Amino acid sequence: MVGDPHPSDTQWVEGLWTAIPEPKARIRLCTGKDIRSALDEVATTLLRAPRRPAEHAVGNHAHEGPNGLDADGGPDSSQEHSRRTGPEQAGQSADPADHSSHAEHDERAAHDTHSGHAGHDMGMEVSGLPMADRGDDRDGLRLDQLHIPLGPALLDWPAGLVLRLSLQGDVIQEVRVELTRVLRCSSLPFWDEPWMRAAAGEQVTRGQAARRLCAAHLDSVGRLLAVAGWSTEAQRARAARDVALADWAASDVVAAVGPLVRRVGRSRTLRRLTYGLGELSTNAAATAGVSGPAWVAGGDVWSRLSLWLEEAAHSAALCDETRPLDTVQRRTGPRGTVGGTSPPSQALLDVLPCLLEGAEFAGARLILASLDPDIDELVPAGVAEVPHG
Repeated sequence: MVGDPHPSDTQWVEGLWTAIPEPKARIRLCTGKDIRSALDEVATTLLRAPRRPAEHAVGNHAHEGPNGLDADGGPDSSQEHSRRTGPEQAGQSADPADHSSHAEHDERAAHDTHSGHAGHDMGMEVSGLPMADRGDDRDGLRLDQLHIPLGPALLDWPAGLVLRLSLQGDVIQEVRVELTRVLRCSSLPFWDEPWMRAAAGEQVTRGQAARRLCAAHLDSVGRLLAVAGWSTEAQRARAARDVALADWAASDVVAAVGPLVRRVGRSRTLRRLTYGLGELSTNAAATAGVSGPAWVAGGDVWSRLSLWLEEAAHSAALCDETRPLDTVQRRTGPRGTVGGTSPPSQALLDVLPCLLEGAEFAGARLILASLDPDIDELVPAGVAEVPHG
């Protein structure tokens, strides 16, 4: 974790640490401390940690990792989602694997890892777990209603974001968005940095902005593919992102991005998985103040993913441009208009409850990943820094 949680909001950090099975090691990185030596210290501590029997080390979580993954690190293929069957659970890597188990395990991980966030004004708790209460469903019937927190620290999740969900069966009835508090820092949001520097009067080239835009979209693509269960292409997206950030020539970035765009764009399984999820029309997005890809795409999860891929491929070819940004380009960041009265990610969070309410729980993380709000944007420069997972 990078960043300093606020002293009044550290319960989730302790809960996360408690949920990690042995052997484990924990250090605190202070400003100016050498990261390499700190990581060496972690390795040494792990090697010297006393070994305990597996059943005592992990308790009831002997077969489940911190984010609902099996001990071998792969998605649990014992459960299936009614929307589709993923080939990767049979050892194929052509398309995304089954996602329902990932979502179900996230639910359990939310109980175990973030129980400190459960039950705040959302029902009673027993042993840290929220009890179901009653509520009206969409047909007017009184059914059991379960309150579940997701976040603020999950794999492939916007670090610092907490979603409090009210579920009836597998349908989300209500969503409440919260953010963790952190201490102050003067860093600019990483993904918006070129455009914020340009707004402050610095000269930023089109190539610099295109490189950061390409990397930002590839980072978002990698997160969405990981949530969908397509780990091989998620790794390729992140590798291409690193190429873009490493200042390689535009031709190298294009060579890294091209195959990913073609492979993901041709995936019929991924298209079926994401079709109709989280529909946000252009008019609805504009009314909610949403800009950037979520507004331009004007559709579902698949539409937003397709636009990310398209813009990443286009930006990759511009990475060597030396002309300065024009007036319009200075305001167009990866998630929308930069430098307005409100950061673009705030509008994405504002519209999120409308997209999640009424959706199935198994699709919630795909919808969130297709918006991919940058929590860093919500903290003004020079005021605070949000922790990164």
